[in-house]
Amino acid sequence: METKGVPLIDMQDPHGLAEKLVKACEEWGCFRLVNHGIPSTVLSEMKVVCRSLLDLPFKIKQGDSPPGPGQRYTPLNMASPYFEGLNIYDMASPGAVDDFCTQVHASPHQREIILKHSQALFELAKDLGGKMTEGLGLGGLEAFKDWPCQFQMNKYNYSPESVGSTGAVMHSDPGFITILQDDELVNGLEVVNKFTGDLVSVDPIPGTLVINIGDVGMVWSNGRFNNVKHRVQCYKATVRISIALFVLGPRGKRVEAASELVDSEHPRLYNPFDFEAYRKLRHSTNSPTGEALELFRAALPIDS
Repeated sequence: METKGVPLIDMQDPHGLAEKLVKACEEWGCFRLVNHGIPSTVLSEMKVVCRSLLDLPFKIKQGDSPPGPGQRYTPLNMASPYFEGLNIYDMASPGAVDDFCTQVHASPHQREIILKHSQALFELAKDLGGKMTEGLGLGGLEAFKDWPCQFQMNKYNYSPESVGSTGAVMHSDPGFITILQDDELVNGLEVVNKFTGDLVSVDPIPGTLVINIGDVGMVWSNGRFNNVKHRVQCYKATVRISIALFVLGPRGKRVEAASELVDSEHPRLYNPFDFEAYRKLRHSTNSPTGEALELFRAALPIDS
């Protein structure tokens, strides 16, 4: 078992890729992906676009977006005084990216880069989902084809006074998986090793992506996958940029373990639930690391 750092997985590995993905999801719930197929030029151009949009005046970023899952802009606030973000909720739905670009006055070039980058992450998410189901022995399952995805651009505004502070508090992601383009120049992401409880720095490697398993991923896998706890720390006084795609929960269906992963030896661990209702419950019960999942814990069968 690797304990010094999160696994590094080659998406073009011809030998047991699906099984290696599952092992990383089980032992860490986090891994760094290389040879993922997204050109480095697209990644670097997207970082520039992200920075330029988050440098826009507050009035343009905020717009008339209502609070809630579809909220376009997350401003600096008391809970996270260094972090702000721009979101495209359900980014694969028709017109979602175009509508966002119009609202923030994106240029034609910026619009092209956002479309290219977000679509590339979306296709990668579907590919990863398929490989994970294959690794779990769920052959033939067309995984996560119509699950809503949230595309998010993040900016951490660090000053000399903020060094050593927390940019994003300890949390698990509520959805299935997160694909993260972290800042290749500015470190800060730390994950919890579930075996030791130690915090492990996820050091940046240019051109790679970080994959995190969220609460839905743990429920869907009937507890096999680890909903990795993580945070972002301020290591130095500079701006840190990251871009993420969150695969959320099934559209029009409840979150539940795949039936093939439930049997007499592996009883269902969680009762089915609605994803958006669960996300609201996480917030209302102040459960950033998935504590609210315990409210859906299924009663285990009594041995006869």
